[in-house]
Order: sequence, then structure tokens, then C-alpha cells
Amino acid sequence: MDAADRARLLSGSHHDPHSLLGAHEVPGGVVFRVLRPYAQSVAVVVDGRRATLTDLGDGLFTAVLPLDAIPDYVLSVTYAGRESELQDPYRFLPALGETDLHLIGEGRHEELWRALGAHLMTHQGVTGTRFTVWAPNARGVRVCGPFSHWDGTAFPMRSLGATGVWELFVPGIGEGELYKFEITRPDGTRTVRADPMARRTEVPPATASIVTGSSHVWRDDEWMEQRGEQPVHEAPFSVYEVHLASWRPGLTYRQLAQQLPAYVADLGFTHVELMPVAEHPFGGSWGYQVTGFYAPTARLGTPDDFKHLVDALHQAGIGVLMDWVPAHFPRDEWALAAFDGRPLYEHADPQRAAHPDWGTLEFDYGRREVRNFLVANAVYWCQEFHIDGLRVDAVASMLYLDYSREPGRWTPNEHGGRENLDAVAFLQEMNATVYRRNPGIVTIAEESTAWDGVTRATHHSGPGGFGGLGFGLKWNMGWMHDSLDYVQHEPVHRKYHHHEMTFSMVYAYSENYVLPISHDEVVHGKKSLVSKMPGDWWQQRATTRAYLGFMWAHPGKQLLFMGQEFAQGAEWSETHGPDWWLLDPAYPAEADHRGVRDLVRDLNAVYRGTPALWQRDTDPSGFQWVVGDAAEDNVFAFLRHDAAGEPLLAVSNFSPVVRHGYRLGVPDSVPGWRETLNTDSARYGGSDVTHPDVVKTESRSAHGRPASIRLTLPPLATLWLRPA
Repeated sequence: MDAADRARLLSGSHHDPHSLLGAHEVPGGVVFRVLRPYAQSVAVVVDGRRATLTDLGDGLFTAVLPLDAIPDYVLSVTYAGRESELQDPYRFLPALGETDLHLIGEGRHEELWRALGAHLMTHQGVTGTRFTVWAPNARGVRVCGPFSHWDGTAFPMRSLGATGVWELFVPGIGEGELYKFEITRPDGTRTVRADPMARRTEVPPATASIVTGSSHVWRDDEWMEQRGEQPVHEAPFSVYEVHLASWRPGLTYRQLAQQLPAYVADLGFTHVELMPVAEHPFGGSWGYQVTGFYAPTARLGTPDDFKHLVDALHQAGIGVLMDWVPAHFPRDEWALAAFDGRPLYEHADPQRAAHPDWGTLEFDYGRREVRNFLVANAVYWCQEFHIDGLRVDAVASMLYLDYSREPGRWTPNEHGGRENLDAVAFLQEMNATVYRRNPGIVTIAEESTAWDGVTRATHHSGPGGFGGLGFGLKWNMGWMHDSLDYVQHEPVHRKYHHHEMTFSMVYAYSENYVLPISHDEVVHGKKSLVSKMPGDWWQQRATTRAYLGFMWAHPGKQLLFMGQEFAQGAEWSETHGPDWWLLDPAYPAEADHRGVRDLVRDLNAVYRGTPALWQRDTDPSGFQWVVGDAAEDNVFAFLRHDAAGEPLLAVSNFSPVVRHGYRLGVPDSVPGWRETLNTDSARYGGSDVTHPDVVKTESRSAHGRPASIRLTLPPLATLWLRPA
């Protein structure tokens, strides 16, 4: 062997080890070369006949055998006196096809996870695992694991040309084997990395990737066939947000499948939203600092275990949304950061790469392979795990070049603006691709600014000159901040903040909205929902109930974080989760908490059975103020209409006094109204100021309408009434 080739091979910097190792025809026969560090001896076995190879040192063994052609052969390798017959990885052709390489090179391999990573397969009649990784700046890549005593010397990978992909088929490697990639950087130093495309990982803090296959048999055919029958923005959509690891601490995916679907179905939510499931090293990040974008966290079980949970939720009639985090990734030296020795997944410009708020790195959305990595990842979760929707985290931080950056710390785009044109193009491509490939899914943007066209189709231009981003829904952060600010004021001061509850209707139809009371609002000193409310314990619960009734009636979809459905008083902690003991019959105030949970159940039940509350969420004609300026009274009243014109009247009284004979203008076409929900009902823990009988319409004008009704408004309560 040429001395330079030998040096490159042993140092892990040879781009084509298959040209040196394995069997090759030479004058006089066939040369066999094997690289097996720590081996005492190596022999070639052909048709049962052995030929011992010469030990050249450094783990290299070779011999020229007088053969006319390269035969079928196996290696007999002796380690510490124990002999094993092994297939030679260097006698196999590449196991990755030209079509895959072409699509990878163009950055449009929509099923990238099938091409890259570790895949169990039978290749040239032999079972094993194909390892492939994208590392275009590497001088060499080797695969290592327990099968090589974590020394990659014996398993150098070959470069597959200009794509930057490295490949090696290793016979005999099966399900559950640990592995990593040992990369020789451009400067000659080495780094050992987890597989960016790993579909299974070790349980943190361990960091190795795991070879995996799936044997899960899906049983959610009925759900998958019907989920796209009704557009999401015209359907009931009520979401229970869950942090899986702390919902019931200690439960695995399979144990969660025995409890979570039944609980959510009983409360009537249409969907669960799972805080990030993808693998992350630090539990305290709640999953928002991802290192394993293609692997469900191993803390709770295997990928098939997670599929089992999704399957169980679907079979219970519950959709599954998942938080997805393409905005940034952590700097862990075993993961994506400077993966092959140079900026690869992150932007090459340090100012563009460093996220100013979270100490993480931002993706380079302008690089086609990185964009492909993320777009395919979105497709992967929907396609392989039957996820029904992706809530995309921190969209605003992606869209603006100056996000959290001081002047002089960012560079304008080619037009002199602050928009990140690469991120815009990425989000448009992601949304268009996911919707095309997965009918019935929804993407949801957590976007905290007034970016124009977040939920507009990608092919429709807007005033800003950009096409729409293509999301299906957007979190209404303005409504969330304003409404929570309003209810946190003492009732006597609320009249000065009345507009905070009505302003959302100025822009309610600019996007397709979700109203989120999420985990972000019940941590870090913000207090839980019930603890935000002023007054004594009764008033806090009453205001919470009134607020939830207002929220469920307001145009837009609903999202409530776990623990808030039963008025948990403490902030959420990922270490112990919801305070379920509050619902223990032995707890003195158990009825107070159960009452709020009963209300949430009834809100969902009436909501789902009342098209006026969801059918025209994005249609301005589906909403009419009855009275929006009763600031002195702390009263709000409005009508919702379904597609057939059937109304629902929602009235909220955010003052702690009963208002008798409160007159409200109503359509004269409705002779009477029946109360269908009252948050002051005794069964919810209220004072039970209700309307058990039909409220008759009077031919007396009010609020610009020819007819009206008189109601007794309970203190700190919301009423829903429908035509009797």
C-alpha cells in the first residue's frame, strides 16, 4: 500500500477506503487488505479454505492469493484468542442510490430520513446496517460503536462525491446497536458526533445514536381517512397542551397511552398539543433545545412506543399536534454545532449564527441541504408518526434579521430590509410541502409580531411584497397578553382597561387564530391562571371561570395548558407536573378544583355541539358586538353565528356584583333564549345566579336593535344563550 494512502487511512482522512480495503484484482491474483485494530490474526475463507493474511502492523493485514477473480469470501478474525467469522464491509457496492444522491444534492429529498442515517437492510444478500451522513467539509468519516470498542479505525466510510455524503454498509450490525460518527475535520483534528438523522437515541445524558427499525402496526385508519374532511379553521378545535414527561411523572409512552387519551376525551378536547418530543439533552429546556430532530425522546421509550401513544390518541378520537423547533439548536460539541469542523447547519456569519437570547445557534436557511434537513423533518413527523399538526416555535426569531439584536449587530438583506428572506422561503417551502404530502394536517405559527400573511397561502402576495407564509393557524399573542392584563386588574380598575378585551376584534380576521393560554403563561413568576386573578379564593375561581367562558366564545380556536383545567394554584414545574392531589376527594377544597374542571368539560361539550362557536371563526359576518363599550359595568356581550345564521349570545360580567334587569339588544327573529352555559352555576362552584326558564324577547329596542332581553348577570361570570 502506498505510504500516503496508508497514513490517510490510519488517520481517518481517506475519502475512498474501499479502493484500498477489501479484495482487488492485481497482476498475479487478488489482493486482500483488512483493517482490524486489536486483531491477533485475520484469515480469508473461500469455499471453506483458509488463507492467513500477513500482519503489516497498525491493524493492517494483507495477502495476494492466486485467484482468477474476486470470490465470495468471509473474514476469520481472532481477538484475544476468540475467532469469529465476519463479512468484510469493503466488498460491498454503495448501498445508496443515484436518485437519492441527486435529490440530496439539489436539496429536495422530501424523505431524507430514508437516505441518511442508519438503516437496517439486506444488501447484496447480506443483512446489516447502512450508515450514511452528510459532512461535506470532513477530510474523512468513520463509524464507531461498541462493535468497534468505540474506535472508528476499522470502519472508515467512503465519500459519495460532491454531495458531501459519506457511506458504509456494515454487515451484522442490527437493531439496538449504538453508534456515532468519528469525523476528521479540515484541520486534521477529530470529533465524535451523534447522527443528525438518528431515529432513536440513548436516554440522556448519554448521547449515542441507536440503530432502529419499526414494527408498529397502525390501527388509526379511520382517523387518518376522516381527519381532512373539514378544514381546520371551519371545525371545532380545542387543544389541551401537555408536557409528556411531567403530565404524570414517571409514565412511559405506553403507560401514557393508557391514561392520557381517556382523560382528554372525558374533558372533550379535540386535540392534544405535545411540547417538543424530539430528543434534547437538557430536560429543563422542556424540549425547546433539540439535538435529535428525528428521534422521539428516549426518556419515555422507543420510537414505536411513541407511535403507540399517537395511535391510542387517534383511536380515542383525539388529534395530535406537536411543537416543532426549527429556529435554533444547542451548541453541544457532540451534536450539530460546527458538525464537520466548519459551520454547517448554522450560518457561516457568526452574527447570523448566534441566537442572542438563548445561547444557541440559528440554522442557515439559505443553504439548500439545511433547508432540506428541516423540511424533510417536518414531513417525517407527519408521515412516520401520523402527527396531525406542527406548532412551529419562535417564528418571529426566524423572520427578522434584527430579532433581539442591537444596531450594528445585524446586516440588512439585499433590499436593505430587516426581513430574513432565507427564513421566509424556508417556511413557505415547509408549509407547502407538508400540506401537499399529508392531507388533513395543520401547521400553527407561534409568531409574536404583526407579520403580514402568516396564515395566507404561499402563492398569494400581500402588502409587504412577500407571499403568504402558508400556515394554517397562528397563535394570537395579542389577545393573550391583552386579555390576561385585563383580568389581572382589580374589578374597580377594569373600566380603564376595557379596550384590552375588545381590541382583539379589530384584527381578529387578519389571520386564522388560536387563543393560547400556554405553558409560557404559567411559569417564571407569571403565576398560574387562577393565581393571576385578584380577590379572595372565590373571586379568583369565579374570574377564571368567566375568563374561560369568554375565551371559548371568542372567535378563534382554544388552547389550555395542563393543570389550568382544574385551577391549579401553583406555577407549573417540569419536575413534578400538575398538582393532581388537588382533585383528591380527601383534600378539603377538592370540590373547588373539580368545579372548574367540570366547567372546562361542559365548555368543550357545548362548544363542539354549537357550530356558531367555530364554523365562521375566520368570517367577520360570524360575529357581532351587542355591547362592547360598557366599560363602567365591566360587561361584554356579542353574538356568534353559524353558516346557517343560527346565533349564540355570549355575555360576560367581569364585576363582582349581580346586575339585575340588564338589557341587551338581540335579533327580533328570536322569540326567546335559553341559557346553555353559565359559569356561575353551583356545580362549578358559583353562586348559582342562573336563568332556568326561557328568557323572552321584548319588542323594545336596545343597542341599535329593534328587540331586547333582560338578564340577571351573575357576578364574575359568563353566560351563553341560544334560541329557545
